[in-house]
Amino acid sequence: MTSSDLLVIALGNPGPKYENTRHNAGVSVLDELLSRHQARLSAHKRTNTECARLHTPGRTIIAARTRSYMNLSGGPVKALADYFGCSPADLVVLHDELELDLGTVRHRLGGGDKGHNGLKSISSALGTRDYHRVSLGIGRPPGRMDPSVFVLKPFSAKERIELSIMAADAADEVERLATEL
Repeated sequence: MTSSDLLVIALGNPGPKYENTRHNAGVSVLDELLSRHQARLSAHKRTNTECARLHTPGRTIIAARTRSYMNLSGGPVKALADYFGCSPADLVVLHDELELDLGTVRHRLGGGDKGHNGLKSISSALGTRDYHRVSLGIGRPPGRMDPSVFVLKPFSAKERIELSIMAADAADEVERLATEL
């Protein structure tokens, strides 16, 4: 990684069981970015991640996803940031967000984790909350459903359409960040 590279990490759980779940919304954005740049992830065993380099008109994006479970994201994210010499200011984390309506995309620098265990793990491993986050709205669980159950449920067919639009909007935001950060 050079000082001009941007490290973008999608949070999610590994394996086909979790592939289309709300917790893997960040992976949908990563898939959109990879598709746009005709790139594929390859294993980065030293960091327990998968990575690809995406060349944009702005900075080169090192796009990655962890191969660990969401709640254990911190170790692989820290290992990847260390490996590429990335400071928290050059890190963008793509994650699901219960507090935002389905389809909403929001960028922020730093802040709390709002109960998101993946963000909690990353903040703990990095020793700071001062990294960029692209929050992907998945909405609140219906009725009294436990949020931890809701995030592991797959999107409905109708919601997948909204997810596709949200992934495109979030990929636009990441590409914008690559030119502005």
